[in-house]
Amino acid sequence: MEIGRCEDGTPWRLKVHGTHVLVAGATGAGKGSVIWSTIRGLLPAAGVGLAEIWALDPKLMELSFGRDLFGDHYAADPLACVELLEAAVKVMQERAGRFAGVRRTHVPTMEDPFVLVVVDEVAFLTAYQPDKGLRVRTIAALATLTTQGRAVGVGVLAALQDPRKDVLTIRNLFPDKIALRLDESEQVDMILGDGSRDRGALADHISPIPEQGAGIAYVRLETSPDPIRARAAYVSDDDIRDMVALFSADTLPLPEVA
Repeated sequence: MEIGRCEDGTPWRLKVHGTHVLVAGATGAGKGSVIWSTIRGLLPAAGVGLAEIWALDPKLMELSFGRDLFGDHYAADPLACVELLEAAVKVMQERAGRFAGVRRTHVPTMEDPFVLVVVDEVAFLTAYQPDKGLRVRTIAALATLTTQGRAVGVGVLAALQDPRKDVLTIRNLFPDKIALRLDESEQVDMILGDGSRDRGALADHISPIPEQGAGIAYVRLETSPDPIRARAAYVSDDDIRDMVALFSADTLPLPEVA
């Protein structure tokens, strides 16, 4: 789906089906632009039953603004977030059982829609979660989804501010990575992989002035080691309100009855 523009003026198309995406950036770097542009791109598919967006919002700031878009697939409380992740694991495992020996890739249908699990500030559920039990369950569910989910149509889009490995120990399980503005040069390779900064991913040089730098990112895909510079579209509060009015769970069409 198109979520912005690349440096050369071509559309920035972010793939979320068949992969998992990690988005990292300092406060004000524009993680919301990536998240909401992705959600906006998926809403038409969700409107016809070919996709579902599951939202985990532990900060209660970003995704709550479009709360009605997610219906029952929204969680903010740490326990509710873990339970939603574990519910996604159950969907994944049930599909894997049915697909085994029948198919190796997922094609979205109304019976088996693509499920995108969006986690805003994943560190609130991992490194910053004081309850060890919830922390362990969160990491286990995320690890299961990111190692087994993409073949059966369950993807994860996770965002975080602190790229250190002890904040998210499973960051290498995300095939595709996006680095928005980062505070230190060393953080670039932490997110995009060794040698990325030497290849031109100067995420630590992106302007901290929102009008100049918000949404600018370096993207490294599983299929290419060379980072691409792009900028996500800005999604305003009014844009989100319009999305809710058009695509909220209460206004989506009911499935046809045979």
